[in-house]
Amino acid sequence: MLAQEIIRRKRDGKTLSAEEIAGFIAGLTDGTVADEQASALAMAIFFRGLNVDERVALTLAMRDSGTVLDWSDIDRPVLDKHSTGGVGDNVSLMLAPALAACGAAVPMISGRGLGHTGGTLDKLDTIPGYTTQPDNKLFRKVVADVGCAIIGQTADLAPADKRLYAIRDVTGTVESIDLITASILSKKLAAGLQGLVLDVKWGTGAFMASLEEARALAQSLVDVANGAGLKTTALLTDMNEPLASAAGNAVEVLNAIDFLTGRHIDNRLYDATVALGGEVLATGGLAEDAHEGETRMREAFESGRAAEIFGKMVTELGGPNDLLEKAEAYLPKAPVTRQILAEREGLVTRIDTRAVGVAVIELGGGRRRADDDIDPRVGFTQLAGIGMAVGPDDEPLAVVHAADEDAADRAAHAVRAAYRIGGEMADHDVIAERIAP
Repeated sequence: MLAQEIIRRKRDGKTLSAEEIAGFIAGLTDGTVADEQASALAMAIFFRGLNVDERVALTLAMRDSGTVLDWSDIDRPVLDKHSTGGVGDNVSLMLAPALAACGAAVPMISGRGLGHTGGTLDKLDTIPGYTTQPDNKLFRKVVADVGCAIIGQTADLAPADKRLYAIRDVTGTVESIDLITASILSKKLAAGLQGLVLDVKWGTGAFMASLEEARALAQSLVDVANGAGLKTTALLTDMNEPLASAAGNAVEVLNAIDFLTGRHIDNRLYDATVALGGEVLATGGLAEDAHEGETRMREAFESGRAAEIFGKMVTELGGPNDLLEKAEAYLPKAPVTRQILAEREGLVTRIDTRAVGVAVIELGGGRRRADDDIDPRVGFTQLAGIGMAVGPDDEPLAVVHAADEDAADRAAHAVRAAYRIGGEMADHDVIAERIAP
């Protein structure tokens, strides 16, 4: 069927067949479908929506637009997680090696920063020599020998998604749950996974501001992933404050290394990482249930096995073999470091977490445009969480790491504006809900 006929059918609210969707995506991949036709279908989907069968068909068609990895030669479950993005979210750096320590193979294909959220690849790029874009042979070798490898998306992995996303980015169709679902899952399915856990965030620092929006996205992702044959559950996690006490690139890597080595562990970050790991270990058959999976995750961290595997992964992908011992010697440092103090005493009652993420970008730690260079040194550490006591003579709101004094001044102003100081504040759990098929 002609591309314009498929567009017209969806424009008029009709249900598209799997064959129609596959044909359109094949045309998008080989260039016979024009950008304006793809943007027209994206807009029709944005307004008319897709049912679950259509979402599954779109996801599978985008998966099959490129290489689908085969891990049948590896004798352990192939597992992974995906996060919808947040501030201070460096979970992947601890989760992947801990899962490997528990018997999983983790071919984790991650992305760069998007909007106000940080990207795992940007963080790993701060490690000297680390190869975030290895060839397929090295990628497979590291997964087989070490148990995990965190790398970037290759050009032949779901190429239709890459093209469609670029079109959505400039046509106002990014915020479609149907298209978000297919975009995320096409890459995960192409990675050849057997089990997946989704970290769907909500709150002031998430793309989905409300719990209801996050729940709708999580349910769509879980339904489509399982419909496409990938065992998947989701956890709704709180992003009303930065997950780690660090936000930036090198500072988040150092935070992760401190976590792995036990030098400093942020409680909410620990809880989220253990919960996500426990969930996917149960999904992959490496634990009786999520509770047992969480116990195994804690053992992986407490025994030092997760840290050992992280160190091996870094070395095998070209990084230094003593990063865990000498992280501060290898990771880039900002020339200006100073405390940001609150102007009055009290407890932190609310944080505009997105504003903290934007402040990192303003420091140079993120991109305004896709081709922008990132300053890996900048960001924040010692970020205060909700319920913490702060003040002019008390704990700081944060420590800023900046390229110069003017940038530090602007960042201090932005952070003070992002924090609300008041009276007593109740704790809130990092895990809000579990979504299962």
